[in-house]
Amino acid sequence: MTLNEFHRLVGWVLIVSNAAIGVWFSVAHYLPGFRRTRMWWWVVPPQVIVMAQAVLGAMIAARGVELDDMHALYGFSAIVAVGILYSYRTSPFIRDRQYLLYGIGSLFIMGLGIRNLYLGHH
Repeated sequence: MTLNEFHRLVGWVLIVSNAAIGVWFSVAHYLPGFRRTRMWWWVVPPQVIVMAQAVLGAMIAARGVELDDMHALYGFSAIVAVGILYSYRTSPFIRDRQYLLYGIGSLFIMGLGIRNLYLGHH
């Protein structure tokens, strides 16, 4: 498997994992029966995958592959989104909306991944 193919595969993992977390947390906001104590641990892997995907993209660019500006923008935006989610997690005005924050935030990251996937191939 080439680095480009691996980057594409990890892109799909990013999309699917953030979609699953996004749906689960959005539902849990409205239906408390879906909340679990350990569900917060499931947020970490999809967010780490965002960072890993950025590293893979940088490795591909370092090999001389020209990166589309929009591709870089969406990738960087996903990293920023992870940072925003993390920074707001303990905010007093979001305390009763944490599930919704992570639900919508994860779906947003999923959308960035989908958009990036169809911007073009390296």
